[in-house]
Amino acid sequence: MTDHRPNRRPSAETRAAQALRMIDPQTGAVVPGIEPATTFARDADYEPRQSYIYARDGGPTVERAQALIASLEEAEETLLFASGMAALVALIETVPAGAHVVAPRIMYHGGLNWLVRQQEKGRLRVSFFDQADPDDLARQIEPGATDLVWIETPTNPNWDVTDIRAAAEAAHAAGARLAADCTAAPPCTTRALDLGADYAFHSATKYLGGHSDLTAGVISCRAVDARWEELVTVRNLSGSVIAAFEAWLLIRGIRTLYVRFRQASENALAFARHFEAHPEVEAVLYPGLESHPGHAIARAQMTGGFGGMLSLMVHGSADRAKDVARFCTCFFPATSLGGVESLIEHRKAVEGPNSVVPDRLLRLSIGIEDVADLIADMEQALDRSA
Repeated sequence: MTDHRPNRRPSAETRAAQALRMIDPQTGAVVPGIEPATTFARDADYEPRQSYIYARDGGPTVERAQALIASLEEAEETLLFASGMAALVALIETVPAGAHVVAPRIMYHGGLNWLVRQQEKGRLRVSFFDQADPDDLARQIEPGATDLVWIETPTNPNWDVTDIRAAAEAAHAAGARLAADCTAAPPCTTRALDLGADYAFHSATKYLGGHSDLTAGVISCRAVDARWEELVTVRNLSGSVIAAFEAWLLIRGIRTLYVRFRQASENALAFARHFEAHPEVEAVLYPGLESHPGHAIARAQMTGGFGGMLSLMVHGSADRAKDVARFCTCFFPATSLGGVESLIEHRKAVEGPNSVVPDRLLRLSIGIEDVADLIADMEQALDRSA
Protein backbone atom coordinates (compact mmCIF):
# COMPACT_ATOMS: atom_id res chain seq x y z
CA MET A 1 0.00 0.00 0.00
CA THR A 2 1.32 3.44 -0.92
CA ASP A 3 2.26 5.66 2.02
CA HIS A 4 0.41 8.98 1.52
CA ARG A 5 1.40 10.58 4.84
CA PRO A 6 2.47 14.22 4.35
CA ASN A 7 5.63 13.76 6.43
CA ARG A 8 6.75 10.60 4.69
CA ARG A 9 10.53 10.64 4.27
CA PRO A 10 11.53 10.73 0.58
CA SER A 11 13.36 7.67 -0.73
CA ALA A 12 17.13 7.67 -1.06
CA GLU A 13 16.79 7.97 -4.83
CA THR A 14 14.69 11.11 -4.45
CA ARG A 15 17.05 12.55 -1.83
CA ALA A 16 19.95 11.99 -4.22
CA ALA A 17 18.22 13.45 -7.28
CA GLN A 18 17.13 16.55 -5.33
CA ALA A 19 20.40 16.82 -3.36
CA LEU A 20 18.37 16.93 -0.12
CA ARG A 21 16.40 19.92 -1.50
CA MET A 22 19.20 22.34 -0.62
CA ILE A 23 17.22 25.32 -1.94
CA ASP A 24 19.04 28.64 -1.72
CA PRO A 25 17.09 30.70 0.88
CA GLN A 26 17.72 33.99 -0.94
CA THR A 27 17.35 33.10 -4.63
CA GLY A 28 15.31 29.90 -4.52
CA ALA A 29 17.89 28.16 -6.75
CA VAL A 30 17.20 24.42 -6.89
CA VAL A 31 20.85 23.63 -7.67
CA PRO A 32 23.10 23.83 -4.58
CA GLY A 33 25.58 26.67 -4.87
CA ILE A 34 29.34 26.71 -4.41
CA GLU A 35 31.16 28.66 -1.71
CA PRO A 36 34.88 28.77 -2.64
CA ALA A 37 36.04 30.97 0.26
CA THR A 38 39.11 29.78 2.14
CA THR A 39 38.51 31.94 5.23
CA PHE A 40 35.43 33.28 7.00
CA ALA A 41 35.06 36.62 8.81
CA ARG A 42 34.14 36.68 12.48
CA ASP A 43 31.44 38.85 14.04
CA ALA A 44 31.86 42.03 16.09
CA ASP A 45 32.72 39.98 19.19
CA TYR A 46 35.33 38.03 17.19
CA GLU A 47 33.25 34.87 17.37
CA PRO A 48 32.70 32.60 14.33
CA ARG A 49 29.47 33.57 12.58
CA GLN A 50 28.74 29.89 11.95
CA SER A 51 30.93 26.77 12.25
CA TYR A 52 33.28 27.85 9.45
CA ILE A 53 36.70 29.31 10.18
CA TYR A 54 39.15 28.07 7.56
CA ALA A 55 38.74 25.87 4.49
CA ARG A 56 41.21 23.24 5.70
CA ASP A 57 38.50 22.24 8.18
CA GLY A 58 35.87 22.22 5.44
CA GLY A 59 33.29 24.75 4.36
CA PRO A 60 29.64 25.12 3.35
CA THR A 61 29.93 23.25 0.03
CA VAL A 62 31.93 20.41 1.59
CA GLU A 63 29.40 20.20 4.39
CA ARG A 64 26.51 19.94 1.92
CA ALA A 65 28.20 17.12 0.02
CA GLN A 66 28.95 15.28 3.27
CA ALA A 67 25.34 15.63 4.42
CA LEU A 68 24.07 14.22 1.11
CA ILE A 69 26.34 11.16 1.27
CA ALA A 70 25.58 10.58 4.96
CA SER A 71 21.88 10.55 4.10
CA LEU A 72 22.37 7.93 1.38
CA GLU A 73 24.64 5.78 3.60
CA GLU A 74 22.34 6.15 6.63
CA ALA A 75 25.52 7.26 8.40
CA GLU A 76 25.87 9.33 11.54
CA GLU A 77 28.58 11.42 9.87
CA THR A 78 30.60 11.54 6.65
CA LEU A 79 34.01 13.06 5.88
CA LEU A 80 35.24 13.99 2.41
CA PHE A 81 38.89 13.90 1.39
CA ALA A 82 40.87 15.12 -1.61
CA SER A 83 41.22 11.54 -2.93
CA GLY A 84 40.40 7.97 -2.05
CA MET A 85 44.02 7.39 -1.07
CA ALA A 86 43.94 10.43 1.24
CA ALA A 87 40.90 8.94 2.98
CA LEU A 88 42.48 5.50 3.29
CA VAL A 89 45.77 6.91 4.60
CA ALA A 90 43.91 9.01 7.18
CA LEU A 91 41.97 6.01 8.48
CA ILE A 92 45.14 3.90 8.71
CA GLU A 93 46.72 6.77 10.65
CA THR A 94 44.16 6.15 13.43
CA VAL A 95 45.41 2.57 13.90
CA PRO A 96 47.68 2.43 16.98
CA ALA A 97 51.37 1.84 16.31
CA GLY A 98 52.21 -1.88 16.35
CA ALA A 99 48.60 -2.97 15.96
CA HIS A 100 47.41 -5.65 13.58
CA VAL A 101 45.45 -5.01 10.38
CA VAL A 102 43.74 -7.58 8.18
CA ALA A 103 43.16 -6.83 4.48
CA PRO A 104 42.43 -8.71 1.23
CA ARG A 105 45.27 -10.29 -0.72
CA ILE A 106 43.80 -8.73 -3.85
CA MET A 107 42.52 -5.18 -3.37
CA TYR A 108 42.99 -1.71 -4.83
CA HIS A 109 46.74 -1.62 -5.48
CA GLY A 110 47.28 1.85 -3.98
CA GLY A 111 45.84 0.72 -0.66
CA LEU A 112 47.76 -2.54 -0.82
CA ASN A 113 51.03 -0.69 -1.44
CA TRP A 114 50.35 1.67 1.47
CA LEU A 115 49.72 -1.21 3.89
CA VAL A 116 52.88 -2.98 2.72
CA ARG A 117 54.80 0.27 3.22
CA GLN A 118 53.50 0.64 6.78
CA GLN A 119 54.46 -2.94 7.56
CA GLU A 120 57.95 -2.50 6.10
CA LYS A 121 58.43 0.59 8.27
CA GLY A 122 57.46 -1.41 11.36
CA ARG A 123 54.43 0.73 12.15
CA LEU A 124 51.83 -2.01 11.63
CA ARG A 125 51.52 -5.76 11.25
CA VAL A 126 49.38 -6.77 8.29
CA SER A 127 47.86 -10.13 7.42
CA PHE A 128 46.33 -10.62 4.00
CA PHE A 129 43.37 -12.96 3.59
CA ASP A 130 42.27 -14.81 0.48
CA GLN A 131 39.16 -12.90 -0.52
CA ALA A 132 38.00 -15.88 -2.61
CA ASP A 133 37.91 -18.12 0.50
CA PRO A 134 34.88 -17.25 2.68
CA ASP A 135 36.56 -18.65 5.80
CA ASP A 136 40.04 -17.15 5.48
CA LEU A 137 39.21 -13.69 6.80
CA ALA A 138 38.21 -15.05 10.20
CA ARG A 139 41.37 -17.18 10.29
CA GLN A 140 43.59 -14.12 9.85
CA ILE A 141 41.98 -12.09 12.64
CA GLU A 142 43.86 -12.14 15.98
CA PRO A 143 41.51 -11.52 18.92
CA GLY A 144 42.81 -8.71 21.10
CA ALA A 145 45.50 -7.73 18.57
CA THR A 146 43.64 -6.96 15.37
CA ASP A 147 42.54 -3.33 15.39
CA LEU A 148 41.12 -2.91 11.89
CA VAL A 149 39.71 -5.29 9.31
CA TRP A 150 39.62 -3.86 5.79
CA ILE A 151 37.46 -5.50 3.16
CA GLU A 152 36.70 -4.55 -0.42
CA THR A 153 33.57 -5.86 -2.06
CA PRO A 154 33.42 -6.60 -4.88
CA THR A 155 37.21 -6.91 -4.89
CA ASN A 156 39.09 -5.05 -7.61
CA PRO A 157 39.85 -6.50 -10.18
CA ASN A 158 38.72 -10.12 -9.63
CA TRP A 159 35.29 -9.05 -8.36
CA ASP A 160 35.18 -11.61 -5.56
CA VAL A 161 32.38 -10.87 -3.10
CA THR A 162 32.85 -10.60 0.67
CA ASP A 163 29.92 -11.08 3.01
CA ILE A 164 29.87 -7.75 4.87
CA ARG A 165 27.64 -8.96 7.70
CA ALA A 166 29.82 -12.03 8.36
CA ALA A 167 32.98 -9.90 8.21
CA ALA A 168 31.50 -7.47 10.73
CA GLU A 169 30.61 -10.28 13.11
CA ALA A 170 34.12 -11.73 12.89
CA ALA A 171 35.79 -8.36 13.40
CA HIS A 172 33.60 -7.31 16.31
CA ALA A 173 33.98 -10.65 18.07
CA ALA A 174 37.74 -9.98 18.15
CA GLY A 175 37.39 -6.37 19.30
CA ALA A 176 38.26 -4.91 15.90
CA ARG A 177 36.59 -2.35 13.65
CA LEU A 178 35.42 -3.16 10.12
CA ALA A 179 35.99 -0.80 7.20
CA ALA A 180 34.28 -1.72 3.93
CA ASP A 181 35.56 -0.36 0.63
CA CYS A 182 32.38 -0.23 -1.45
CA THR A 183 33.76 1.86 -4.31
CA ALA A 184 32.32 -0.60 -6.84
CA ALA A 185 29.08 -0.93 -4.84
CA PRO A 186 27.92 2.60 -3.91
CA PRO A 187 25.04 3.23 -1.49
CA CYS A 188 22.47 3.00 -4.30
CA THR A 189 23.11 -0.76 -4.21
CA THR A 190 24.96 -1.55 -0.94
CA ARG A 191 24.74 0.17 2.45
CA ALA A 192 27.64 -1.35 4.33
CA LEU A 193 26.83 0.39 7.62
CA ASP A 194 23.40 -1.25 7.71
CA LEU A 195 25.17 -4.60 7.31
CA GLY A 196 27.41 -4.00 10.34
CA ALA A 197 30.46 -2.19 9.01
CA ASP A 198 31.86 0.57 11.22
CA TYR A 199 33.14 2.58 8.26
CA ALA A 200 32.00 2.76 4.64
CA PHE A 201 34.74 3.91 2.27
CA HIS A 202 34.52 5.02 -1.35
CA SER A 203 36.82 6.47 -3.90
CA ALA A 204 34.26 9.13 -4.77
CA THR A 205 36.21 9.71 -7.99
CA LYS A 206 34.37 6.67 -9.30
CA TYR A 207 30.61 5.98 -9.15
CA LEU A 208 29.69 8.78 -6.76
CA GLY A 209 31.20 11.43 -9.04
CA GLY A 210 30.40 9.45 -12.14
CA HIS A 211 31.79 11.75 -14.83
CA SER A 212 35.59 11.28 -14.64
CA ASP A 213 36.08 14.94 -13.75
CA LEU A 214 36.80 15.00 -10.02
CA THR A 215 39.04 13.28 -7.48
CA ALA A 216 37.69 12.60 -4.01
CA GLY A 217 37.49 10.08 -1.19
CA VAL A 218 34.83 9.52 1.43
CA ILE A 219 34.48 7.75 4.75
CA SER A 220 31.16 7.45 6.58
CA CYS A 221 30.70 6.10 10.11
CA ARG A 222 28.02 4.12 11.85
CA ALA A 223 28.68 5.93 15.14
CA VAL A 224 30.63 9.03 16.10
CA ASP A 225 33.17 8.23 18.82
CA ALA A 226 36.70 9.17 19.90
CA ARG A 227 38.24 7.38 16.94
CA TRP A 228 36.04 9.27 14.52
CA GLU A 229 37.05 12.53 16.17
CA GLU A 230 40.67 11.48 15.71
CA LEU A 231 39.98 10.95 12.00
CA VAL A 232 38.58 14.50 11.82
CA THR A 233 41.78 15.75 13.46
CA VAL A 234 43.98 13.80 11.05
CA ARG A 235 42.14 15.27 8.06
CA ASN A 236 42.46 18.80 9.41
CA LEU A 237 46.14 18.52 10.32
CA SER A 238 47.10 16.84 7.07
CA GLY A 239 45.16 19.30 4.93
CA SER A 240 43.56 16.47 2.99
CA VAL A 241 40.02 17.88 2.80
CA ILE A 242 38.33 18.07 -0.60
CA ALA A 243 38.19 21.50 -2.26
CA ALA A 244 34.89 23.33 -2.65
CA PHE A 245 34.68 23.01 -6.43
CA GLU A 246 35.24 19.23 -6.32
CA ALA A 247 32.63 18.96 -3.56
CA TRP A 248 30.18 20.84 -5.78
CA LEU A 249 30.96 18.55 -8.72
CA LEU A 250 30.39 15.58 -6.43
CA ILE A 251 26.94 16.82 -5.45
CA ARG A 252 26.13 17.24 -9.14
CA GLY A 253 27.32 13.70 -9.89
CA ILE A 254 25.38 12.11 -7.04
CA ARG A 255 22.14 13.59 -8.36
CA THR A 256 22.26 11.08 -11.25
CA LEU A 257 23.87 8.21 -9.32
CA TYR A 258 20.83 5.92 -9.26
CA VAL A 259 19.99 6.16 -12.97
CA ARG A 260 23.65 5.89 -14.01
CA PHE A 261 24.25 2.84 -11.85
CA ARG A 262 21.10 1.10 -13.07
CA GLN A 263 22.09 1.57 -16.71
CA ALA A 264 25.69 0.49 -16.14
CA SER A 265 24.48 -2.60 -14.28
CA GLU A 266 22.05 -3.50 -17.06
CA ASN A 267 24.76 -3.05 -19.70
CA ALA A 268 27.36 -5.02 -17.75
CA LEU A 269 25.05 -7.97 -17.21
CA ALA A 270 24.19 -8.13 -20.92
CA PHE A 271 27.87 -7.83 -21.83
CA ALA A 272 28.91 -10.51 -19.32
CA ARG A 273 26.26 -12.96 -20.51
CA HIS A 274 27.29 -12.44 -24.13
CA PHE A 275 30.95 -13.30 -23.47
CA GLU A 276 30.46 -15.91 -20.72
CA ALA A 277 30.70 -18.81 -23.21
CA HIS A 278 32.76 -17.03 -25.86
CA PRO A 279 35.45 -19.28 -27.43
CA GLU A 280 38.14 -16.57 -27.09
CA VAL A 281 37.36 -15.85 -23.43
CA GLU A 282 38.51 -18.16 -20.66
CA ALA A 283 36.34 -16.58 -17.97
CA VAL A 284 34.10 -13.59 -17.27
CA LEU A 285 34.44 -12.34 -13.70
CA TYR A 286 31.19 -10.60 -12.79
CA PRO A 287 29.12 -11.12 -9.61
CA GLY A 288 25.89 -10.61 -11.53
CA LEU A 289 26.35 -13.92 -13.35
CA GLU A 290 24.64 -16.88 -11.74
CA SER A 291 27.84 -18.86 -12.33
CA HIS A 292 29.89 -16.49 -10.15
CA PRO A 293 30.78 -18.17 -6.82
CA GLY A 294 29.78 -15.06 -4.87
CA HIS A 295 26.53 -14.46 -6.73
CA ALA A 296 24.21 -15.39 -3.86
CA ILE A 297 25.93 -13.03 -1.44
CA ALA A 298 26.09 -10.30 -4.06
CA ARG A 299 22.38 -10.67 -4.77
CA ALA A 300 21.65 -10.32 -1.04
CA GLN A 301 23.76 -7.22 -0.39
CA MET A 302 23.81 -5.49 -3.80
CA THR A 303 20.11 -4.74 -3.92
CA GLY A 304 20.24 -2.01 -6.58
CA GLY A 305 22.21 -3.86 -9.25
CA PHE A 306 25.60 -5.50 -9.66
CA GLY A 307 27.36 -2.50 -11.16
CA GLY A 308 29.39 -2.01 -14.28
CA MET A 309 32.69 -3.56 -13.21
CA LEU A 310 33.82 -6.87 -14.67
CA SER A 311 36.97 -8.55 -15.92
CA LEU A 312 37.69 -10.82 -18.85
CA MET A 313 40.32 -13.55 -18.78
CA VAL A 314 41.26 -13.98 -22.42
CA HIS A 315 42.81 -17.09 -23.92
CA GLY A 316 46.44 -16.75 -24.89
CA SER A 317 49.28 -14.63 -23.57
CA ALA A 318 49.70 -11.34 -21.75
CA ASP A 319 50.63 -9.75 -25.07
CA ARG A 320 47.36 -10.93 -26.56
CA ALA A 321 45.45 -9.38 -23.67
CA LYS A 322 47.25 -6.08 -24.24
CA ASP A 323 46.42 -6.30 -27.94
CA VAL A 324 42.72 -6.72 -27.17
CA ALA A 325 42.82 -3.57 -25.05
CA ARG A 326 44.59 -1.48 -27.65
CA PHE A 327 42.45 -2.74 -30.54
CA CYS A 328 39.24 -1.51 -28.89
CA THR A 329 37.84 1.62 -30.48
CA CYS A 330 34.72 2.20 -28.35
CA PHE A 331 36.26 1.45 -24.95
CA PHE A 332 38.76 4.05 -23.76
CA PRO A 333 42.15 2.50 -22.77
CA ALA A 334 42.32 4.26 -19.41
CA THR A 335 42.51 3.70 -15.65
CA SER A 336 39.57 4.42 -13.32
CA LEU A 337 36.00 3.21 -13.16
CA GLY A 338 32.42 4.23 -12.59
CA GLY A 339 32.15 6.96 -15.22
CA VAL A 340 29.53 7.26 -17.92
CA GLU A 341 32.08 6.15 -20.53
CA SER A 342 33.41 2.59 -20.81
CA LEU A 343 37.07 1.91 -20.01
CA ILE A 344 39.41 -1.04 -20.55
CA GLU A 345 42.86 -1.73 -19.15
CA HIS A 346 45.43 -4.49 -18.85
CA ARG A 347 45.38 -4.47 -15.07
CA LYS A 348 48.71 -6.13 -14.25
CA ALA A 349 50.60 -3.59 -16.35
CA VAL A 350 48.92 -0.81 -14.38
CA GLU A 351 49.42 -2.25 -10.90
CA GLY A 352 53.16 -2.83 -11.17
CA PRO A 353 55.57 -5.25 -9.47
CA ASN A 354 53.46 -5.99 -6.35
CA SER A 355 50.49 -7.13 -8.45
CA VAL A 356 49.23 -10.69 -8.12
CA VAL A 357 46.63 -10.17 -10.86
CA PRO A 358 46.77 -12.70 -13.73
CA ASP A 359 48.55 -11.26 -16.76
CA ARG A 360 45.70 -12.22 -19.12
CA LEU A 361 43.11 -10.23 -17.17
CA LEU A 362 41.43 -7.21 -18.72
CA ARG A 363 39.48 -4.94 -16.37
CA LEU A 364 36.42 -3.27 -17.86
CA SER A 365 34.31 -0.44 -16.53
CA ILE A 366 31.05 -0.63 -18.44
CA GLY A 367 29.40 2.74 -18.92
CA ILE A 368 26.01 3.88 -20.11
CA GLU A 369 26.53 3.68 -23.89
CA ASP A 370 24.54 1.41 -26.18
CA VAL A 371 25.68 -2.02 -25.02
CA ALA A 372 25.47 -3.35 -28.59
CA ASP A 373 28.32 -1.01 -29.50
CA LEU A 374 30.41 -2.28 -26.59
CA ILE A 375 29.81 -5.92 -27.49
CA ALA A 376 30.66 -5.30 -31.15
CA ASP A 377 33.84 -3.46 -30.16
CA MET A 378 35.05 -6.33 -27.99
CA GLU A 379 34.19 -8.87 -30.69
CA GLN A 380 36.31 -7.07 -33.29
CA ALA A 381 39.20 -6.62 -30.83
CA LEU A 382 39.19 -10.33 -30.01
CA ASP A 383 39.11 -11.15 -33.73
CA ARG A 384 42.04 -8.83 -34.53
CA SER A 385 44.14 -10.20 -31.67
CA ALA A 386 43.59 -13.88 -32.52
